[in-house]
Amino acid sequence: MAEATVRSVCVFCGSRSGTRAEYREAATRLGAAMAKRGLTLVYGGASVGLMGAVADAVIANGGKAVGVLPHFMDAKELAHPRLTELHRVDSMHSRKALMAERADAFLALPGGFGTLDELFEIITWAQLGLHRKPMGLLDVDGFFQPLLALVSRMVEAGFVPESQGMPFAVNAAPDALLDRLLAGPTMPLTSKWLKDGQQT
Repeated sequence: MAEATVRSVCVFCGSRSGTRAEYREAATRLGAAMAKRGLTLVYGGASVGLMGAVADAVIANGGKAVGVLPHFMDAKELAHPRLTELHRVDSMHSRKALMAERADAFLALPGGFGTLDELFEIITWAQLGLHRKPMGLLDVDGFFQPLLALVSRMVEAGFVPESQGMPFAVNAAPDALLDRLLAGPTMPLTSKWLKDGQQT
């Protein structure tokens, strides 16, 4: 499978801002860094929380922001009003599929269940060989450390191949993380379908 040049990054993050100012500050720094590199933001299309903060920063710095929002969220008036493109879709499944299609790389910031749902689906697709796009975590204030510990536990317990135990780049600094994503895929090509006890 050919490796694509990274021109757009799909960002998964919270529709809330969280309890720490560092979360929103990191989202703003990330958006500015993306715009300055000419990277298009692909995200969930909302104007609230960390989602809105990333989009605001991209737009304020002259970048492009592409949102994908399900129709049922229109009633909640969540759509960002100043996006380069806003695509309205029929379901959350369609939303994730279109974001994945439009993105050359994926990056997660702090968030809740929805953020983890999006992140784990895209990791699973990489594990199954459905894409070879780089994936990263912006580890603001150690937010993702418990998740990384869980991934290590899954490897130890034999549910994830050791070679896939770190499927994403991890950094607390937006520029350093973007550098790694631009360098290419973060998940090694390994068959998921292993016999019990096998590791690769």
